[in-house]
Amino acid sequence: MLTAVPFMLRLHELGVLDEPTELALTSEGILTLDDLELAIAEERPLATDARLRLAAGILAQGARLIPLGRAWDILEAFIASLAIHCPVLEAVEVSGGVRRAEPVVHGLVVVARAADPARAIECIAALPPAAEVLHLHRPLNRILLRFERYEIDVRVATPDEYGRLLFTTTGPPAHVAEVLRRRGPSLSASEADIYTTAGLTCLPAETRDSPDALDRALRRDVPDLVAREDIRGDLHMHTTYSDGRDPLRRMIQATHELGYEYIAITDHSEHAGAARTVTLDHLARQRDEIARLREKAPGMTILHGLEVDILPDGTLDCPDAVLATLDIVLASLHDSAGQDGRQLTRRCVAAIRHPLVSVITHPGNQLVGRRPEYDMDYPAIYSAAVETGTALEIDGAPSHLDLSGERAREAVQAGVTVVIDSDCHRANALDRHMRMGVGTARRGWVEPRHVLNTRPIGEVLAFIAAKRGH
Repeated sequence: MLTAVPFMLRLHELGVLDEPTELALTSEGILTLDDLELAIAEERPLATDARLRLAAGILAQGARLIPLGRAWDILEAFIASLAIHCPVLEAVEVSGGVRRAEPVVHGLVVVARAADPARAIECIAALPPAAEVLHLHRPLNRILLRFERYEIDVRVATPDEYGRLLFTTTGPPAHVAEVLRRRGPSLSASEADIYTTAGLTCLPAETRDSPDALDRALRRDVPDLVAREDIRGDLHMHTTYSDGRDPLRRMIQATHELGYEYIAITDHSEHAGAARTVTLDHLARQRDEIARLREKAPGMTILHGLEVDILPDGTLDCPDAVLATLDIVLASLHDSAGQDGRQLTRRCVAAIRHPLVSVITHPGNQLVGRRPEYDMDYPAIYSAAVETGTALEIDGAPSHLDLSGERAREAVQAGVTVVIDSDCHRANALDRHMRMGVGTARRGWVEPRHVLNTRPIGEVLAFIAAKRGH
């Protein structure tokens, strides 16, 4: 009889798995593609052959990819359900590619801690009908569920086992295998201990995909990276004046509740391809409304800004006389206009050199899972940004996550000041988008000193004024 484990079913469909091999794999706890990849990376002797190794590659190419934003939608709902129905769980944390802040992931993994993992697994198996049990592996205190049409791999460990389990499930498999090889057979209760006993500095989860991550850990060259709590404000968000879902009042209220010291309201200018854009008349009305609402958010500075489009000739789609009345101006390449990389680079650099532009938002204009970043001369863009004192954005909107971690790393190494923004269009996603932006920045080894909006408002205003020459 075929197993209910989805990964095994796919191997059967590929014709590379017989029943004895299946039983051998499941007995070794190999239930998912990640499990098989880790076993191969660790060079474990498996009851398998080259066909299964090939299958791993096939499945990796054809696996259902989940954008990071959608992954968080599912996992936050699932964890909320666990909190209600499984009080025996002492801690619950996402793992795998989501914990590493990958823009797209091929699996959802949750690691939990409990004094009695077996009891906790039975509790999870009895969740309401929204969660369908696909496979229950009692010896490993592990369960595969289908929740909101997505598979979730749930592991439960005792406090002593929790750190190792979190480490091994976070991945990537090659990194895990190498650290464990260096570490030897000793047992540890935390991720930090695992790295220490391997002679390494503990690496943040988001950096473990980096090709030089282990070298840096060996050299003790692992700085304190930017964290969510370092962010003092959000300089890119939208309201119902353009294509935002929530009105200005609600966005201000939500950001004030997040404890921000400052924000910028930056709706889309008239030439943007958004469903709604702010006209010049509406911009004046918005300025007046912001002035009235400032008293509703004591202690928080509210900047009036605009996200303008960079037109095909490199000019901006709003008159300079209007831009000069704003507190901050963001500029974006929203449309390639059929231009090649050289033309797009010239266009972006022209906007960077505009004295009223403080930030270039989502510079590569990638759409996660749908369109790669523009093929531009990024070193030239970094150079112009440093020369002119223009910030480049790490956009936390799950559709963008741009600059990517790799580009963010290049930018800060070139001396660019970056800004991490939510680019949020609804109040209830402000914090999540910012967390994803911070995760993307951490993938690029970005430190607080590199980030404009880790600084107090006085320094932010000075940064804007320096570009404007006053």
